[in-house]
Amino acid sequence: MDVVRVSREAYAEAFRRVTGRPLVALPQLAGRSDSEIFFESLALNDVPSQRSSEGGQDMLARYIWELQVAFAARRELLTRNGRLLPGALEAVAATAALPGALQSVVTGSIRPNAAEKLTAFGLAGSFDLDIGGYGADPYPRGSQLLRSVTAAQEKYRAPIAATVYLADSHRDVEAARIAGVRCIAIASGRSTVTELRAAAADVVLTDLTDTAQVVEAADRLTAVPAAR
Repeated sequence: MDVVRVSREAYAEAFRRVTGRPLVALPQLAGRSDSEIFFESLALNDVPSQRSSEGGQDMLARYIWELQVAFAARRELLTRNGRLLPGALEAVAATAALPGALQSVVTGSIRPNAAEKLTAFGLAGSFDLDIGGYGADPYPRGSQLLRSVTAAQEKYRAPIAATVYLADSHRDVEAARIAGVRCIAIASGRSTVTELRAAAADVVLTDLTDTAQVVEAADRLTAVPAAR
């Protein structure tokens, strides 16, 4: 989904409330977590971060809270000023219907805001958010992926046979490689098809409009070879 306009407004309001300064410069958002975006915004806007100190973590905690409040206040703007990418709803429903499929999200958004986005576009029921990874987590994306798999195994008391990560940035593809999971990259963000292939995605799609293509890729990449 594309809700960049709403997100930017929420970032600006939360940043101003925490730092007392306007958010003049915003860093690149693709593939970054909300916590990364905050600290990079501090640097770009010449605000002392104290990133490694207790003060820096307290500032981050306050920012995450303000970001949740600012985003929730814009709930009704998500569908008005944002959009669900073509084919996304159908792709999510179709992959959810695969035998034994379990879906969650590993995202740069903090969990409450991820839930707001999914709910706004009618997708929340297709994902188990308890086993996801979010922008407030103090882990790189590759570690988040591994933690999400572990959380699924613990919650459902069963091994996860295979995992495939749908991503739209070269940073996410690199995270999947680090985590040792398969990756379907969608060229719907700032990363091009060429960049996603160069990052070594297992499958690269231009978009999600061909539902059968998405399902085939997910099914093939999660297929477990039969024991001999």
